[in-house]
Amino acid sequence: MYKVVKFGGSSLASAEQFQKVGNIIRADETRKFVVPSAPGKRFGNDTKVTDMLYGCYALAEQGKDFKAELKAIKERYEEIIAGLKLELSLDDEFKTIEKQFKAKAGNNYAASRGEYLNGIIMANYLGYEFIDSATVIFFNENGDFDSEKTNQILSERLAQCKSAVIPGFYGALPDGTVKTFSRGGSDITGSIVARAIKADVYENWTDVSGILVVDPRIIDKPVGIEVITYRELRELAYMGFSVLHEDAIFPVRREGIPINIRNTNAPEDNGTWIVESTCQKSKYVITGIAGKKGFCSINIEKAMMNSEIGFGRKVLQAFEENGISFEHVPSGIDTMTVFVHQDEFMHKEQKVVAGLHRLADPDYIDIESDLALIAVVGRGMKSTRGTAGRIFSALAHSNVNVKMIDQGSSELNIIIGVANEDFEAAIKAIYDIFVITKL
Repeated sequence: MYKVVKFGGSSLASAEQFQKVGNIIRADETRKFVVPSAPGKRFGNDTKVTDMLYGCYALAEQGKDFKAELKAIKERYEEIIAGLKLELSLDDEFKTIEKQFKAKAGNNYAASRGEYLNGIIMANYLGYEFIDSATVIFFNENGDFDSEKTNQILSERLAQCKSAVIPGFYGALPDGTVKTFSRGGSDITGSIVARAIKADVYENWTDVSGILVVDPRIIDKPVGIEVITYRELRELAYMGFSVLHEDAIFPVRREGIPINIRNTNAPEDNGTWIVESTCQKSKYVITGIAGKKGFCSINIEKAMMNSEIGFGRKVLQAFEENGISFEHVPSGIDTMTVFVHQDEFMHKEQKVVAGLHRLADPDYIDIESDLALIAVVGRGMKSTRGTAGRIFSALAHSNVNVKMIDQGSSELNIIIGVANEDFEAAIKAIYDIFVITKL
């Protein structure tokens, strides 16, 4: 049995946190492959090492002196090394980094050094082999992740070692240039490693005891989710859930490997299990609630729209021509509404309106701004009658006006549109009726 364990920045921010991580790894002999992030914040006003690296490189790129900033980064690592009482020097590594910064090696290289250096410390601390991710994780010429090449080479490489540390967040382009995933990409690295060794479990250790039903900034101390499916998490992640990078699902999903979200500061907690499918019923009808503000709707009306072949394509073409992606497109017999991100749309709105008239010849166009979208997600909704009715009832009771409702054919999620100012009230109302009162 093999487990891949990934630790986030808050789990590795200090020597004290490193020791907690070491105890977790040593407590289970199957935790043989470790993916570390860069050191995060040690306290509220602290700066993440990745952000320090970005700032330091920005000075280098401008031709300014960056020695003080690089020294501060080095001191962060030396503090960890000293706290762990390791006989390890990163002097040569920082000389290389300074040289590469002066040569303007790029933002991706700069950002990746946080994980790279933490990986060296982690390998030294555990007595595990260190594998530079740039030698086993690959991107193609277009900068897209090359999953099959990576899986083949990484599988062969990991088969040669009993235990290893593989830094998160980065890989390499065909010419060897370092390339990073998007922010939070260490989650993806952990998933890639889990797939490569066909792990039994991918444990993702962070600073919370699993995934919560709703954002704790909106609901005080919300309940946690015990089991969630990949599909449910994808829906929630798209609408703002940020415990796990949404792209981390794909590598393990194709192998049926479960993900276990755990808390480094409370390792006794079971956390949340993310699985492909399950016969376990959710404790509540819904699994989670997530949402985002900052949308606008473009309502297009045209008599006999439903009988005009290609009308939908013409409408969406007006958005495509202006480089705007849509979120949802609910429609009626003579109406079609397109929901888009307001910040993307507002500077191009008149071009889109002109395009709509040119392509689709509508009778009337109306634009409404400052809207929020809320996703109510749960596999339990499919076998429960009246879920939408209860949502409407809860929102009406809280004086929240529903601007839009859209339910997918899978019956896995319901999307609700409300005014930005009603966003928090709507989420509280939905949480209350499904979790607190369980009506």
